[in-house]
Amino acid sequence: MRHVGAIAGRELGSLFVSPVAYVVLTLWSVLAGTFFLSSLVSFAEGVEFAQQFQQYDRLASMNLNDSLISPFIGAMWVVMLFLLPAVTMGLFANEKLHATEELLLTSPLGIWEIVLGKFLAGIGFASLMTAIVAFYPGLLFYFGDPEAGKTAAGLLGLLFVSWAYVAAGAFASSVTQNQLVAFVLALVLLLVFGLMLPFLVDVALSGAPGAEQSWLAGLMRWIATGYHVERMLTGLIDTADLAYFVVVIGIFLVLSKAVVESSRWR
Repeated sequence: MRHVGAIAGRELGSLFVSPVAYVVLTLWSVLAGTFFLSSLVSFAEGVEFAQQFQQYDRLASMNLNDSLISPFIGAMWVVMLFLLPAVTMGLFANEKLHATEELLLTSPLGIWEIVLGKFLAGIGFASLMTAIVAFYPGLLFYFGDPEAGKTAAGLLGLLFVSWAYVAAGAFASSVTQNQLVAFVLALVLLLVFGLMLPFLVDVALSGAPGAEQSWLAGLMRWIATGYHVERMLTGLIDTADLAYFVVVIGIFLVLSKAVVESSRWR
């Protein structure tokens, strides 16, 4: 595994050679600033309204974490669904497109070194995206008094889900040499497992007695990443949620390794 760092550095460097990284980071930063400013204005207007009409109960229930930071991080999690596939689409597809995959597979590098190196490059980029998001709540600690623990839990949830999405995107990139196909496949995977799975099950079970409380509905909610992110946005850090992300990452990395290894024997 001594070559993993070198592969990660090479892959991360190639990301920043292409315009994709700069486009994604620019769009991500602009959207983060826009959503944060919108949340901040909405929070300030809510406080002003409650003070103006002497709604003291509502005013007492309002806080920076529940009314501003958690909705902001939740919005950026959804945006990440659409941007991360652009980052991961070339992790393996580029090697096939430029006919360098054969050189890579016939080198002394192990399959796991290749897969983990590319995965580390992807999560390095995703961690940078999370750091950009963290900058905005950080401003509130200078001007206000949000809860540090709840804020950290929300950012940790965003970080872990981004790593899981990188693993899914790496798998999508490993099965094709076409970057556009890899992008679409990763996007579909993330949308289904991130947002749509519980909804699809609810629609399928609509009308059935006790459908919402059925074991199948509960299982699909647990499989969906949104369920775990939302729990962490409330400030809850449960080992079950952390284990979920580890399992998801492990599954997609094993699948990626299997696809890459099958290419070596073709």
